[in-house]
Amino acid sequence: MKPLDQLLDDRHLTVEDLAEQSTLPFERVVAILEGRWTPSPGDRKHIAGALDLSTNEIIWGHTMDPRNIRYRQFGHRDKS
Repeated sequence: MKPLDQLLDDRHLTVEDLAEQSTLPFERVVAILEGRWTPSPGDRKHIAGALDLSTNEIIWGHTMDPRNIRYRQFGHRDKS
């Protein structure tokens, strides 16, 4: 199992190549790679199919820390 960006590097593919082969919009593929979009099960199937892998062979990590959302929404309390 490898992250999507590493799979692209290993295969010498560009984001444009992946978008074209997966038939997904370029902007969505970029957002998935940058961790700004969690791919749906359908998106995962399209991307995995383009790479000739199963969806279980790709690490689909989302890189945004959910604590940041909570702290911005409610504020971070001082422990003193």
